Amino acid sequence: MQQRSLGLSGITVSSVCLGTMTFGQQTAEADAHRIMDAAVARGVNFFDVAENYPPPGRAETQGRTEEQVGNWLKAHGGRDKVVIASKVIGRGSREPHIRGGVSKPDRKNIMQAIDDSLKRLKTDYIDLYQLHFPDRATNTFEKLGYAHDPADTFVPIAESLGVFAELIKAGKIRAVGVSNETPWGMMQYLNLAAGGRSLPRVASIQNPYSLVNRGFDVGLAELCIREGVPLLGYSPLAFGALTGKYLGGVRPQGARLTEFAGGWVRYLWPRAQAAHKAYAELAKKHGISPAGMALAYAHSRPFMGSVIIGVRTPPQLNENLDLLENTKLSAEVLAGIETIHGDNPNPVLK
Repeated sequence: MQQRSLGLSGITVSSVCLGTMTFGQQTAEADAHRIMDAAVARGVNFFDVAENYPPPGRAETQGRTEEQVGNWLKAHGGRDKVVIASKVIGRGSREPHIRGGVSKPDRKNIMQAIDDSLKRLKTDYIDLYQLHFPDRATNTFEKLGYAHDPADTFVPIAESLGVFAELIKAGKIRAVGVSNETPWGMMQYLNLAAGGRSLPRVASIQNPYSLVNRGFDVGLAELCIREGVPLLGYSPLAFGALTGKYLGGVRPQGARLTEFAGGWVRYLWPRAQAAHKAYAELAKKHGISPAGMALAYAHSRPFMGSVIIGVRTPPQLNENLDLLENTKLSAEVLAGIETIHGDNPNPVLK
């Protein structure tokens, strides 16, 4: 397992991160603990959670993911052997059962969120604390174009960074990250940290990245490479669609897009399904797994810090890690990927 630096934070993480959003809903706690055991045994030292997991958000399950990870940490000890990332919700993930549905990244809300997460995680500190969404209106998820609203108001980024600085000083977090952020937002964070106001520098950015969603390439790739802010790429398998398991209208029992298509229906759009089929055929042509090809491609990007892999069972984790370790992308495969992308770019964005 490769180890990579988390920006300039001084934290080193495995190049694969265990995504935990199935824990507490699709994955029972005993299985979640077995998955974490298997991850550590394979050299994965990086776990990603969030205060609102598991999705889709419900009052009766909110926080259960952090609780299950916390129970595992308490049972296993060795807190310093793993890197825990969590998130405080922002505008894009406001939910009525979390702080009245009006949570903003201001001091009151962030302080409440961090204390609640620390309690659920049963730890004194979180290694990487991320703002889940910008507080302002942006083009995130399936949005390709940006529609500006001059009347939009939001918590200033400097204010949020100031609160994160307090948390670092208090020892509650080690580093700050952003998620679902844009090039403009990233430059604001970086410029503020460089402005001599003792504000922390963002260590990472967590955005989607896969063969069917390469929006990151357009503006953020150059910015993050030049500024040393690695991507934590989520949904590298497009919620499993890039494995080919949904081709032909198949909906496997227990699969996420079978049970919870709702907020992720973009992965089933006609253009997306056409792309999934084309990538699966390319992989078959070269004798490799579609899932392995998708994971290896995301993992190989020069801006990638860690690829976030979410699974429901321990065998799924080991299968994905085996594919990632053993899949080599030839020049012919890479050329084929670019041809498909050129013919049908970013089919989960519109």
